[in-house]
Amino acid sequence: MHLFDSTNTATALLTNLLNSSSSLMDSATYFILKPIFLRGFAASLHFVLLLALFVSFVFKKLRVGDGDQGSKEKFSNNKRFFFYKQTLFCSLGVSSLNLVLSLVSYFYWYTNGWSDDTIVTLLDFVLTALSWAALSVYLHTQFFNSGETKFPFWLRVWWALFFSISCYCLVVDFLVYHKHGSFEIQYLVSDLISVFTAFFLCYVGFSRNECQDSLLEQPLLNGDSSSINVLESSKSRGGDSLTPYANAGLFSILTFSWMGSLIAFGNKKTLDLEDVPQLHSVDSVVGAFSVFKNKLESDSGAASRVTAFKLLKALLLSAWKEILLTALLAIIYTSASYVGPYLIDSFVQCLDGRGEYKNQGYILASTFFVAKVVECLSQRHWFFRLQQIGIRLRAVATTMIYNKALTLSSQSKQGQTSGEIINIMTVDAERISDFSWYMHDPWLVILQVGLALLILYKNLGLATVSTFVATVVVMLLNYPLGRLQEHFQDKLMESKDKRMKATTEILRNMRILKLQGWEMKFLSKILDLRQVETGWLKKYVYNTAMISFVFWGAPSLVAVATFGTCMLIGIPLESGKILSALATFRILQEPIYNLPDTVSMIVQTKVSLDRIASFISLDDLKNDALEKLPIGSSDTAVEIVDGNFSWDVSSPSATLKNINFQVFHGMRVAVCGTVGSGKSSLLSCVLGEVPQISGTLKICGTKAYVAQSPWIQSGKIEENILFGKDMDRERYERVLEACSLKKDLEILSFGDQTVIGERGINLSGGQKQRIQIARALYQDADIYLFDDPFSAVDAHTGSHLFKVKFLIFLNTIVCSDC
Repeated sequence: MHLFDSTNTATALLTNLLNSSSSLMDSATYFILKPIFLRGFAASLHFVLLLALFVSFVFKKLRVGDGDQGSKEKFSNNKRFFFYKQTLFCSLGVSSLNLVLSLVSYFYWYTNGWSDDTIVTLLDFVLTALSWAALSVYLHTQFFNSGETKFPFWLRVWWALFFSISCYCLVVDFLVYHKHGSFEIQYLVSDLISVFTAFFLCYVGFSRNECQDSLLEQPLLNGDSSSINVLESSKSRGGDSLTPYANAGLFSILTFSWMGSLIAFGNKKTLDLEDVPQLHSVDSVVGAFSVFKNKLESDSGAASRVTAFKLLKALLLSAWKEILLTALLAIIYTSASYVGPYLIDSFVQCLDGRGEYKNQGYILASTFFVAKVVECLSQRHWFFRLQQIGIRLRAVATTMIYNKALTLSSQSKQGQTSGEIINIMTVDAERISDFSWYMHDPWLVILQVGLALLILYKNLGLATVSTFVATVVVMLLNYPLGRLQEHFQDKLMESKDKRMKATTEILRNMRILKLQGWEMKFLSKILDLRQVETGWLKKYVYNTAMISFVFWGAPSLVAVATFGTCMLIGIPLESGKILSALATFRILQEPIYNLPDTVSMIVQTKVSLDRIASFISLDDLKNDALEKLPIGSSDTAVEIVDGNFSWDVSSPSATLKNINFQVFHGMRVAVCGTVGSGKSSLLSCVLGEVPQISGTLKICGTKAYVAQSPWIQSGKIEENILFGKDMDRERYERVLEACSLKKDLEILSFGDQTVIGERGINLSGGQKQRIQIARALYQDADIYLFDDPFSAVDAHTGSHLFKVKFLIFLNTIVCSDC
């Protein structure tokens, strides 16, 4: 019996001991989950960080010697300290956020009462703000006054520990929320910011290596200056390694901080061309045009005609990645912009004391803030990318038009004046650039209207049907107005081309008009053309005003139809629902307002694409009309066998018939004949500009051509003679002597550095002709083609040119009217 009692007593003691141990464990577990422990432990960590920063500062001050200057110079020549600015920005952001939280918490708890948890939490906020501010100062001095190229080991360890504690606090707060259904909103904000910041800092500290510029360090180590030359040449070429945008990280692109260095440099001095970084290869004309050309040729082929659809398809495919990215940004922006109207009813109910749970107002306010930040960032990047796409497409279109203008056949040039080509290159190419801002609007308006109808249906129910009907009616008005817009745009561009053509011809021959006194006669012609253009412009603007009037009144019409339907069918209009509907209508105004501009831009772009496609589809010079032999492969310089050439292929009679002649290298050939006998046409045949009907034409060597009418570019005389080639002083002096330009240069104030005005306005006809001859002679070509080179020079100078030109320069010469 005693034994049994003793056993029961021992069992009871053991049970009590186990229960007490379990209760102690439960109490310990409960304690480490309490906010007072979490915030106290985090405050202790930040206090340790403050001590570590203070010790590091004292150690640097007491260190003997001053070796920072050389390190600083070395560090300034390295690449930017990896992610330094992003780390500094994160530190300042966390410090500022905790400072705001400490102030808000202080006033909140001062009003509602204090407790041990609140005091420890406030202490944590204060220590966090101070420690991260001190860390920002430490990083700033570490970057500018030290040669170190990576973060200290103790700092990276502390970041890893801070990340672990932040994740632990976030998990505990969510567990407390699921258990009790509420928690302080300050904890959630602090935990989320801490987790994201700590994750980024751990990524910086452990996953990234030091970024050093081996090109700059190599000459110091090996004494080889070739790397410096490579660096300088890459800078002059504008390589991708020197493009801030191409090498920017995700955070730098998100905040546009890759522009910070250029803006800071521009704040110190006026930016020059060499100060502006080079473009990325994708954004340069060379890189973008090659991609576009491949897309266009793969779709159209070499022989098929380019249509507006094929041209648009090639343009879009050349930038499809950027277009998809802008589409994604547009979706994010649209979704974020509708967060406010969707939650505003719940926010009004929360303000009226009808909240669904505790701290709902804080969560809704935080959601509004985050949605607005996302909306602003996505909108800025959306607009930036659209502008980038537009500039790229305009550059590609301009390059394509310019290259086409260089290869047009003579028959095609008869129907296209320089004024029309310039009009296509400027106005129509610019229209393609402007269209990039509207390319997503046709499908984006459907998404915006759909989201608006869903929000309205949530708040107003069946009254949304009237909203949908009113919106559809407004949109259906686009079709007839758009057709009128297209018609007026076509007529406007045609009248503009006619006016540009007439104006260009008049300006080009202004001297003749002045001599003959025909100014008022041709002025009346230009005014008549301007009056026709003004008439079509008025119709176009009136139609645009009509469209704008209809669509500016559309949002008010939709709102009246919606609220009127609610009153008729008895749907109660509460304050929250009315505010939500008005906010939705306000956002819906943007696509409705932009709809007429979108329709107008689509019409204008279609017209421009048709004009560009028509110009691109014109006939080119035939490549097989001229057979080019390899240099040095034949003694014959120019050979024509049974050649028949005609400026107009459709004409029954050829311009030149049965041409047979052969010119060997070193020969001088003079072509003589009466006016209109075809001397200039023969030289044009050798150049390959006259369409070949039959026969063969072979050329061996490079050509230099002197036209009958001198062509002078704006610039220095030296630049006109060199024409892009390097200076060879000996040959340059021989050319000046051969062309009798020595005396002319002595008369001019600045010699060959004299700047020639537009089209050689400050030179005589003989000087322009001799400069043109000097340009051809300096090219050191194998074949020289001179078309009446002495037409603008006097007899004495012409005799000198004839003798020196034929005696000194011993290349092949084919000259007409020599």
